[in-house]
Amino acid sequence: MAHVIGIDLGTTNSCVAVLEGGQPTVIPNAGGYKTTPSMFAISQDGKRLVGHLAKRQAITNSANTVYASKRLIGRRFDSTEVQRSIDLCTYEIVRGPNDDPRIVIAGKTFTCPEIAGIILREMKRVAEEYLGERVSDAVITVPAHFNDTQRQCTKDAGKIAGLEVLRIINEPTAAALSYGLGRKGEEKVAIYDLGGGTFDISIVEMGEGVVEVLATDGNTFLGGEDFDRRLVTHLIEHFQQSEGIDLREDTMALQRLKDAAEKAKCDLSSAQSTEVNLPFVANDASGPHHLNLPITRDVLEGLVDDMARQTIKIVEGCVNAANVSPEDISRVVMVGGQSRMPLIHQAIAEFFGKAAHKGVNPDEAVAIGACIQGQMLMEEDKDMLLLDVTPMSLGIATFGGHFAQLIERNTTVPVRKSHVFTTTRDNQTAVKIRVLQGESEVAADNDLLGEFVLNGIRTAPKGEPEVDVSFDIDANGIVSVSARDRHTGKEQSITVNATSTLSPDEIERIIEENDLYEVEMKE
Repeated sequence: MAHVIGIDLGTTNSCVAVLEGGQPTVIPNAGGYKTTPSMFAISQDGKRLVGHLAKRQAITNSANTVYASKRLIGRRFDSTEVQRSIDLCTYEIVRGPNDDPRIVIAGKTFTCPEIAGIILREMKRVAEEYLGERVSDAVITVPAHFNDTQRQCTKDAGKIAGLEVLRIINEPTAAALSYGLGRKGEEKVAIYDLGGGTFDISIVEMGEGVVEVLATDGNTFLGGEDFDRRLVTHLIEHFQQSEGIDLREDTMALQRLKDAAEKAKCDLSSAQSTEVNLPFVANDASGPHHLNLPITRDVLEGLVDDMARQTIKIVEGCVNAANVSPEDISRVVMVGGQSRMPLIHQAIAEFFGKAAHKGVNPDEAVAIGACIQGQMLMEEDKDMLLLDVTPMSLGIATFGGHFAQLIERNTTVPVRKSHVFTTTRDNQTAVKIRVLQGESEVAADNDLLGEFVLNGIRTAPKGEPEVDVSFDIDANGIVSVSARDRHTGKEQSITVNATSTLSPDEIERIIEENDLYEVEMKE
């Protein structure tokens, strides 16, 4: 039987795993590392570099090195998150023709699904080298709080990578599968997932072969990158005060600071103090300037305490949504690299009244869970049932700018729900269905996933025609919508595709370009 790989497509690092002889194996890359940096670059001589090769040259080629692009995928260019990324990233982010963010490096423009596809293709290659055979089937993980557009874009990335995506699975749900492998008995578990770019919390009930997500919540723009940024800002301000030089405009210095901040943060998870030492970080008329600054764990915790508390506030909301109390939770499973921080463990212990479980590898659990899910799908495993939920409410825009919820967040998927709407004007023969995702009662405050028009409604006074609108959410969390006039039987349906996703023609063009590049590299 062909292998199904599980891929944790992370903001900072990615990981791939496979089930062999019933046991999950995390696959090391050519350098022996079990995680690969989610980085892509074009070198000075035009070569494409992925993973560790891209990371090693990032300092000297920062403008042409892409990192943390997962934070951009499936978003609108004008969104707050994209605008923040423009201010923070050393590479150029521009508005695409679909009002989506696109990345320009070495004079070439890339879509965000294309960048993700390049990283996924590298993970596919790592798996193929290890297994000695071609791999085509995969389960790919996404943050639980990703909306429909972000999920669609991730699925597009899989297609660009040459993968048949069997399932898009939420990261904390995958971690729950990894934790639950071989366990007996019933328990309620909290999965706290704080990675490089995103934060998720899920409350999961496990027992008798059933893994049921009771509630999930999160923030798709909160993670290790933000913790690093706080320390970078601290270093910049110290250097400006001591040397009178602002390093914000020096991209090479910024990349050095970013690397040093990440290393110092990691060191402070096991030590009380460390030192950031960057010789020759700047030059002016007086000569070279060096940055040398001791950093204590207390200083770092003071810089990021509000973000740690923000995650606990989200945890509290999720626990309430699951209708449980902190005392009902038997284990708190921590995944994602940033979850190693002592401050995070302390905050979790205070909220739940118990220390976090340390029986899973924070970097590997999500990929392991993804490959377990892949095997369940291939073997149609009847001994294990996975019940996940939709992270955000879904509905349509109605008259007066209101949002009519059809499916509430934390509803078990797959799910189908319908509601009858009517016309707002006499003799109205068409209605525009605007599909939204979010929690605000005001339509404009929610994410527009797509829209379509139902024509052919019978002419009648307003309020008389009955239009049946149905929402379907599949096991991937991807939405399809249909609308039908009950009198005429006229129907219109779509799989929701927001303007920021790629068309089938664009995907095919990107696949051809990437295939052609690989052929050229081999010649």
